[in-house]
Amino acid sequence: MTAGRPPRVLIDATSVPADRGGVGRYVDGLLGALGVVCGETVDLVVVSLRTDLERYTRMLPGAEVIPAPAAVAHRPARLAWEQTGLPLLAQQVGAEVLHSPFYTCPLRAGCPVTVTVHDATFFTEPEHYDKSRRTFFRSAIKTSLRRASRVIVPSKATRDELIRLLDADPTRIDVAYHGVDQQAFHAPGDEEKARVRARLGLGGSSYVAFLGAKEPRKNVPNLIRGWARAVADRENPPALVVAGGQGHDDDIDRAVAEVPSHLRLLRPGYLRYADLPGFLGGALVAAYPSYGEGFGLPILEAMACAAPVLTTPRLSLPEVGGDAVAYTSEDPDQIATDLAALLDDEQRRLSLAKAGVDRAKEFTWASSAEVHIAAWSRARS
Repeated sequence: MTAGRPPRVLIDATSVPADRGGVGRYVDGLLGALGVVCGETVDLVVVSLRTDLERYTRMLPGAEVIPAPAAVAHRPARLAWEQTGLPLLAQQVGAEVLHSPFYTCPLRAGCPVTVTVHDATFFTEPEHYDKSRRTFFRSAIKTSLRRASRVIVPSKATRDELIRLLDADPTRIDVAYHGVDQQAFHAPGDEEKARVRARLGLGGSSYVAFLGAKEPRKNVPNLIRGWARAVADRENPPALVVAGGQGHDDDIDRAVAEVPSHLRLLRPGYLRYADLPGFLGGALVAAYPSYGEGFGLPILEAMACAAPVLTTPRLSLPEVGGDAVAYTSEDPDQIATDLAALLDDEQRRLSLAKAGVDRAKEFTWASSAEVHIAAWSRARS
């Protein structure tokens, strides 16, 4: 009998990267919320990389946390283990449902599987991925849509694209918006802002912020070109700080080479997690002119940090930003026009900052966890 009893769920957290990028934020946020209700509405087992064992054990006192074999820290070994070792582990722990949080899943799991498909941009924006990555994830998404009992997506836009492009069964898709950690991402004080400016070597200079992976889909080259056109003739032009992982967009270097010598462009790489509120909330504008996102966690985190956000109305981004962000297109000339208008309108920036903080409070990991638990309960039955 399973009625009234929490589903026993094995979550495969071995795909979480060390840099805690998008999938890391998702898994950490979800597990943090599940830790509060573990044992009440879900019976949880988590398998993680050995480097994450202490983190998740501390985060989930009511769950069983199991280290994966050391070899799965390497992606090819992880994908092989996912097909063989993970189903065996699910059997050993008595899992009634297996949750795979990053596109792929075992072909034969021995129990119902739920999979998170984060976006459909491998189909809608194929030109922004190299061939091997595009081919792999297209195949993985098609397989997961076919094999999984339930598919969890982070936005209605992603759900609609999967239905439109791949004829996915809408009755097996659950929309679970991501949340934002209001403690980690908050409106920063002057001291936090000053500390980040000092660490970046900005002193008292103002700046426009970008935070994210340097992938072609993020449209960083056109942001650089748009920013340069927007500020080139200003007396005290704000810098542009492009933070985050290095990614694989060769056009960024070409755009950087075009920047006039009197403008300041910084590429500090990864920032410390504790510095993100000061970085985002200290910016004149947080700019994110993406070609499309499955959810758009960077703009939600920027909103929570009281940053005025400039983004595009592509795919899920309006679901997250609503009326609390400013919109532009992916074109560098339009980015320049809209960015300049924001830089010249302090009152609008203040209004957007306040609206963003208020809207960000609507997105919680607790709400996301509720949708996941409901999906696991449906998969079990």
